Amino acid sequence: MIYSVISIGSIGIAAAVILYFVAQRFKVIEDPKIDEVEEALPAANCGGCGYPGCRNFAEATVKSAHDSKHIEGLNCPVGGNDVMSQVAAILGLEVEESKPMIAVVRCNGSRENSPQKVQYDGPATCAFAHNLYSGEGGCPHGCLGLGDCVASCAFDAIHMDPETGLPVVNDKCVACGACVKACPRNIIELRFKGPKDRRIFVSCVNKEKGGPAKKNCAVACIGCGKCEKECKFDAITIENNLAYIDHEKCKLCRKCAPVCPTNAIHELHFPPKKVRPPREEEAGTEPAAPKAEKKEEKKEE
Repeated sequence: MIYSVISIGSIGIAAAVILYFVAQRFKVIEDPKIDEVEEALPAANCGGCGYPGCRNFAEATVKSAHDSKHIEGLNCPVGGNDVMSQVAAILGLEVEESKPMIAVVRCNGSRENSPQKVQYDGPATCAFAHNLYSGEGGCPHGCLGLGDCVASCAFDAIHMDPETGLPVVNDKCVACGACVKACPRNIIELRFKGPKDRRIFVSCVNKEKGGPAKKNCAVACIGCGKCEKECKFDAITIENNLAYIDHEKCKLCRKCAPVCPTNAIHELHFPPKKVRPPREEEAGTEPAAPKAEKKEEKKEE
């Protein structure tokens, strides 16, 4: 009995010594700044930064600061510029301010614009319905209206409009990109929020030719190219029968929207355009007589 206790105890002590030296040899010393950066982050763990969670993002920023002496390309969309400034200060770096982003729904195929042709009867998820049929309105690229984007949002920033059947993004959006990933038809896009929350974009992703596109949706982009010709900043391109406005090049001049024959270009939060009064010639009235002629008429009288 005594020999058994001694032998087992000796084995335990030997194993403990071995494990101690192995742990010392392979131990990883973690930079304390990782904890500081993580504490400065909003702890949303949304994945909008491109990493699984805030801890992973903190590790990436500290590693980038150590290896490259900068944290360019790393951004916390939830915290924004304020949080990234704090992170940069912790790491002894400077960071350029990034323009705030917001999710934009690039589909206007409402029940009015794209009337129901068939009725869907199946699991209420866009991911499932996308593999089965084109959609109740017939557009193979349009919103399916089953709310996968709403279910994916952790910030209550998107909801379904019961009248139009389309998702609507509100001011709570932090541009985490969860709804972008959830949409099986790539309808939702992250774009610059814009000064005074003003944005211009083509609210359509249909790549069909004009005829089929218009057949399924009255406000579909037909790829006519009028907006592209009107733009003086090369911000609009036509590819696969679809116009796209580059939000980095767009100057918000609003000249493209009036020339769109299907009203596929949306202008958000702009003041109404001033309507110029028609000229006398345009209104069909005779121009006023010159002052010299009026004087002559008085002399004759």
